[in-house]
Amino acid sequence: MSTPTETQSTRERSWIYITALVVLGVLVVAGLIAFSSARETRNAEEKADELIAALEDAGARTPDRDQIVRVLGDDGGATCEDPNDALSRAVLLSQLSNGATGPGARPVVADSRVFQGQKLIIEIYCPDELDDFNEFVDGLETDDVAGE
Repeated sequence: MSTPTETQSTRERSWIYITALVVLGVLVVAGLIAFSSARETRNAEEKADELIAALEDAGARTPDRDQIVRVLGDDGGATCEDPNDALSRAVLLSQLSNGATGPGARPVVADSRVFQGQKLIIEIYCPDELDDFNEFVDGLETDDVAGE
């Protein structure tokens, strides 16, 4: 058996090595991103399970676990962006009205259970915001108006 004579130059071989290393580097980065994403998904699923259990304890209807994971993720999504910001509070208060538009819009006395779901989301996903949100909600006029 004879050994063939090398016909490639050193420069050609170095391009092959460099290309292989770049491809390997890209694959390592992609693997790290996938691993991080899987860990975040697992964390989001755990928090979704916790929220579902809290909603069931409160007697509320529970959405599908996948829906909660898609909407809230592992950080609470838009609900936890800044729930005590003036704009967030204004949007919330605008939803507590009689449904008319323009000069016919009037605030209403909302049912005391209206904020229950949002409180649970804030409690689970961003508990540091809960005290300020509870203080805001406690200052609103609510009553048991919707019945059972």
